[in-house]
Amino acid sequence: MVEAASGTGTSGEVELSADEARRLQLRAQGLLGARPKGGVPAMLERLGAVQLDTISVLARSHELVPYARLGPVGRNKIEAAFWGNGNGTSPRAKPGNGNGDGRGHGASPDAKPGDRNHAGYGAFEYWAHAASILPMADWPLFAFRRRAFLARGWRWHKVPEGVCDQIRARLRADGPLTTKELGGAKASAEWWDWSDHKIGIEWLLDIGEVVCVERSGWRRVYDLAERAVPSGLLARDMDDDACLAALIARAGRSLGVATRGDLADYYRIRRDQVDGVIEATGLVPARVAGWSQRAWADPEALSAPPKGRHATTLLSPFDSLVWDRARASRMFGFDHRLEAYVPKAKRVHGYFAMPLLARGRLIGRVDPAREGRTLIARQVSMEPWATRTAARTESSATALATALWRAASWVGCDDVRVERTALPPALIETALTATTPER
Repeated sequence: MVEAASGTGTSGEVELSADEARRLQLRAQGLLGARPKGGVPAMLERLGAVQLDTISVLARSHELVPYARLGPVGRNKIEAAFWGNGNGTSPRAKPGNGNGDGRGHGASPDAKPGDRNHAGYGAFEYWAHAASILPMADWPLFAFRRRAFLARGWRWHKVPEGVCDQIRARLRADGPLTTKELGGAKASAEWWDWSDHKIGIEWLLDIGEVVCVERSGWRRVYDLAERAVPSGLLARDMDDDACLAALIARAGRSLGVATRGDLADYYRIRRDQVDGVIEATGLVPARVAGWSQRAWADPEALSAPPKGRHATTLLSPFDSLVWDRARASRMFGFDHRLEAYVPKAKRVHGYFAMPLLARGRLIGRVDPAREGRTLIARQVSMEPWATRTAARTESSATALATALWRAASWVGCDDVRVERTALPPALIETALTATTPER
């Protein structure tokens, strides 16, 4: 047990070293130990949320997250697992299939929030850490957020009168639809100038009357909640405290050990809300060496020391291991900033610099691109400590070559080229030549 390794303080708190905390998070995130069983649905259940983003370099972020944990799983399989709702079939395969039973597209009517036995019974998109793919079984846990939106009455735009009734009627008659199919997303060329239909459908999404069940050509596909969500989940009415306690417990499980701020950030819950229900989560009070704030640990994570194989991989900048920048800095000593929206001349690490994970550490960044069947590392930036000695430099070059070849094979490239790096070119060439691509 981890407690045995670190001990229990006089206050009853579990005491952990910084290294133990880091390893707990890596295992919780599926990046330490044997590759998670159960494929993409089980991985989604384990993480609780997979963030979406519009940027696509090697692949979109929600595809990079399973790749980092599961290896070269086919991108089509990833999409089918997320959007196929457990049966590999698109929700749009049978438009207008509303039979009124509320069972949704292949989802289990018996699914329970956070129930691992129901991993694979579908997913939906909603507001979590950001716009995220979430296990369908967790639908009831977000009732507190849907109620908050409803009580406020609007989010970004006032909802035009009558438009929601039109949208409900169209979805009921025609089945899952995109905003374009509903009448268009923009009222003008300005990105913020939404059409009435866009305002209406997003409002219905916020309050839970409709569900995003798929992304098609990166457009959201919406369906009525009564048709997309299993009847048992739709009928389960959880009060705010129950929702919050369940989500914070979920965040604790996905992080291994976390501060109050870490727990709040995972699903973007207010810190005072964390305080109000923390005793009901089942998380164990903990102290981590070097952390100024109190922490809480997942009791299941404490039951056995983390061990096994470390993943060597490139991570999406939106991966849940690093999406909380303050936590990544505290946990790994790794300060990361997405520079996609930084003027090119001011970028330090590149447009879409991907953290490089190896040996349980974030050892550097790679800004990738593709030219034909060649994967290019336009810039490789290693952390100073990762090249402090000749042995570390060689180890880092090997890890880089391994991560690049694995990524190249996954996206269908058969060559790798490194353009800018402070690593010795001869060492890079040797590492790339010596590394066998993963097929």
